[in-house]
Amino acid sequence: MRRADRLFQIIQILRRSRRPVTADAIAAELETSKRTVYRDIATLIGQRVPIRGEAGMGYVLDKGFDLPPLMLTPEEIEAAVLGAQWVAGRGDPALARAAQDLIAKIGAAVPERLRPYVLEPATSSVPIRDNLPDRIDMVQVRAAIHGARKIALRYRDEQERPSERTIWPIGVGYFETTRLLIAWCEMRRDFRHFRTDRVEEATFLDERYPERPAALRTKWRRTLAQRRERQAG
Repeated sequence: MRRADRLFQIIQILRRSRRPVTADAIAAELETSKRTVYRDIATLIGQRVPIRGEAGMGYVLDKGFDLPPLMLTPEEIEAAVLGAQWVAGRGDPALARAAQDLIAKIGAAVPERLRPYVLEPATSSVPIRDNLPDRIDMVQVRAAIHGARKIALRYRDEQERPSERTIWPIGVGYFETTRLLIAWCEMRRDFRHFRTDRVEEATFLDERYPERPAALRTKWRRTLAQRRERQAG
């Protein structure tokens, strides 16, 4: 790996971590020596990259520092294009259009030598043709999640039983042919998953729910893990 590429990768490693990263961990990922990492860190600090830390303790990159967003490696371009292809083939219409726009923007912005990784990728995601249609406005769903606002649902489950719920939406799960709205259900006092093609009516409320969406997602993951442990036991 060229030294310039290695310096860039060190910044990437520090940028994606929320905790101090040791020279050992950096050296292992870059397949180089700790001595080289120490020299590279010193070079970056000398170039005014705001890295804090010391040998043996780990390094962190101060918030607010960033690199131009399209300094991408070929692998990063292929990963972005593959992910965008998946969303374009399986996402709701608004996200599908956004994914197609993203691919076009990447293709227009990357250097000419990297453009084949966008226009002629080695990997691809095949679109699904029989996606079940959403019966709820997914743009408003995502806005409700970001704004921590409640949704009132009229819903029909897989046994065709109707119910009315007030939910706290926290996420959307995208599967091959269906999408799930992940939420805390006030009626059940627990997390529930609602298929978007089974929603009969949705009212997006101005009322905010009391917890942060990120905190609820953490609780939801913990609940799923506990359920799996009980099933395994």
